[in-house]
Amino acid sequence: MKIGIIGCGNMGGGMAANLIGRGQSIICFDPDPAILAKMSGLGAQTTSAIDLAAACDHIILSLPRAEVVRAVIDQITPHLKAEAIVLDTSTSTPATSQAISARGIRFVDGPVSGGPAAARAGTMTMLLGGAVADISALRPLIDLLTAKTVVVGASGAGHAAKIANNMLCAANLVLVAEAVRLGAASGVDPAALLEGINAGSGRSGVSEVNFPKWVLNGAFNSGFTMGLMRKDVGLALDLAAEKGIPLDGFAAIARIWREGSAEIVDAADFNEITKFNAKGA
Repeated sequence: MKIGIIGCGNMGGGMAANLIGRGQSIICFDPDPAILAKMSGLGAQTTSAIDLAAACDHIILSLPRAEVVRAVIDQITPHLKAEAIVLDTSTSTPATSQAISARGIRFVDGPVSGGPAAARAGTMTMLLGGAVADISALRPLIDLLTAKTVVVGASGAGHAAKIANNMLCAANLVLVAEAVRLGAASGVDPAALLEGINAGSGRSGVSEVNFPKWVLNGAFNSGFTMGLMRKDVGLALDLAAEKGIPLDGFAAIARIWREGSAEIVDAADFNEITKFNAKGA
């Protein structure tokens, strides 16, 4: 069973390293020659996207945007093996997955959480949307990549669920930062405040993981950027508009991410949104 990975940056590269470490034979493609050289150094075979498609039974996509997913699929479709299955771990759009599946391609959306460290360790969480038979066929590979999976529905459901998840993460980063500032202004140590929050009903993945691991210690090195989260905030707004769902509560937070925090560059760690303070205090 030949496995190919298209897009070998932080997440794709982490998945490749994990699979190689588990004795899997991997073929990689990335448009960046430096990344391809790194993958070759890890023991992966490197080639073009077209040759990868022709050789592989399972193809993992780890790409930055839905437009790139569509472009790659357009490029490789004529060269796919008859029974090949494509697993899209990108944060894309439901409509993109549904359109690709409608072309008769065996395509599963499986966006992931956990960051590059989890990709390298094989401990990611994956939200799966697609045909049951295709997900079942991918299960041995998925089990090498993840610690937890949730099948959320048909084609596109995985990406819809991931957009909803990242919308909450974006909101919680802003809200927990405001809660910490409020507590500090009242004389409560941030670490103690978070301990209290995490023992109560206000806890979240942000208060339990992001703040202790990347914010309070000033590390800001999660491997996920401001630019990527700004993109995901936009995906949530776009999906809501497409479906006619008002996001009144999220709207102000979305403005902070997309406009208010403009002084934080896209290349910065996404947890740096916690530094944003509308009053500049």
